[in-house]
Amino acid sequence: MASGHVRVGIAGIGYWGINLVRTFAHDSRARVTWVCDPVPEARARALALAPAARSSERFEDLLGADDVDAVVIATPAVTHAALARRALQAGKHVFVEKPLALGVEDAEAVVAAADQAGKTLMVGHLMVYHPAVEHLAELVAGGELGDIRYLYATRVNLGRARRDENALWSFGPHDLSMIDLLVGIAPERVWATGESYLRPGVEDVVFMHLAFPDRRMAHVHLSWLDPRKERRLTVVGSRKMVVFDDVSSEKLRIYDKGYEEPPGFTEFGEYLTIRSSGVYIPHLPMTEPLARECAHFLDCLDSGQSPRSGAASALRVVRVLAAAQRSLEHGSTPVPLAPAGDRE
Repeated sequence: MASGHVRVGIAGIGYWGINLVRTFAHDSRARVTWVCDPVPEARARALALAPAARSSERFEDLLGADDVDAVVIATPAVTHAALARRALQAGKHVFVEKPLALGVEDAEAVVAAADQAGKTLMVGHLMVYHPAVEHLAELVAGGELGDIRYLYATRVNLGRARRDENALWSFGPHDLSMIDLLVGIAPERVWATGESYLRPGVEDVVFMHLAFPDRRMAHVHLSWLDPRKERRLTVVGSRKMVVFDDVSSEKLRIYDKGYEEPPGFTEFGEYLTIRSSGVYIPHLPMTEPLARECAHFLDCLDSGQSPRSGAASALRVVRVLAAAQRSLEHGSTPVPLAPAGDRE
């Protein structure tokens, strides 16, 4: 790539897109060469961070530019799949914000386009690049927690009500990507219940349940109609339990708690004994997750490795979201997932 830099074109300079402009502009391995948005004021904000870039309101200009190696897409979710496919077919690497698509068929089409083009496809599942989540994944992989029994997540606040996606598709990818990273297999059944209180047909509160083939389970509560801001994931293992709280200054708390079976017993009440050996709060390097995520994308372009939030994991997340959406639309009926959703 020219001068050792990855030349980046960024489409969508809204609430989140401007952060992507800032992050890529500050990384010495990248050069933001194009910014694209239909709103002139948005393009002006982007150019203030990347003054050497060219700007356009037309996505086609990024695709036709010979000084763009990778396209970053931060447009409304309903456009993700179509724009990502077009960029891949134009021979560009693609970083697209979550969710990859609003349906399984569209997500599979994007993955197929990436395979055919031989280009890197990465989806912006930000939470899997959070230092606390990375540390938690290391604990799980190293057997520190024992066998994972169940997980539950809460992602709620009194926030901006969306029009083009419900709470499931807007918030759900964050928690599902973490659960996918930690559990390592796809669920076999998904069901969800929710309600639209603010806009008809757009669920602003959703409760989702996942059942895995090995008796593990997960529960996710999502809402932008709640009095408190909570971003919490609890993982209960056979040896230890962990709470990741992204709102707290203590991001990760590891509880050395659980039940133990004594070697011998005479009464049923003595069969299980509670073990409680305290709480450990690890010191974590709290670098910005977005900076880590964008750096990982550049690493993958340099090395050719598959991204942590690449096609396979992004497709599994979309499959779960689509199953949960079907459950919402059919009276919370459990929806089975095909084995094709399993980790490769």
